[in-house]
Amino acid sequence: MDLMDAIKGRRSIRAYASAVVPEEKIQTVLEALRWAPSWANKQCWEVIVVRDPKLKSELAGTLPRGNPAIAAMTDAPVVIVLCALRGVSGYYRGEVTTDKGDWYMFDAGIAMQNLCLAAHGLGLGTVVVGMFNHQKAAGILGVPEKVEVVAMTPLGVPARAGGSTKRKEMSAFVFHDGYKK
Repeated sequence: MDLMDAIKGRRSIRAYASAVVPEEKIQTVLEALRWAPSWANKQCWEVIVVRDPKLKSELAGTLPRGNPAIAAMTDAPVVIVLCALRGVSGYYRGEVTTDKGDWYMFDAGIAMQNLCLAAHGLGLGTVVVGMFNHQKAAGILGVPEKVEVVAMTPLGVPARAGGSTKRKEMSAFVFHDGYKK
């Protein structure tokens, strides 16, 4: 699959078939995440692969009522939980180096995008879930205090294709030689 086709074709999938995801495909999406760029190559991410139906149900329970990803969390055969080490990315010799503070959200976002694009290229679906009780999810999974649960994604064979999304014209957000609106 051409890279631009993958970028333009990836959709948020919220309905999954019951098909098992082969281990080699899981390893491939994790390898894509592994190769994501990061601040000073710190690779601050850590990943929990969840297959246990009880744990997936508990994680789904951390999403607020009405979140369209709730069913996806239990229906998909796998849930990937992306975590990040705090105080690593964006730091030099223990000191934060930018006015943005800890850089882990940026690095985690890149890593998740790599995972999602690789999954799409393999015919798998994902939806990045960020609206949930992060502390409760951390407790369910036994995540230590120095590690932040950043996002989760169901991973599996889509039950149906995702819909097309409208995009802004580039002229609405691209500026040259300064910000000019």
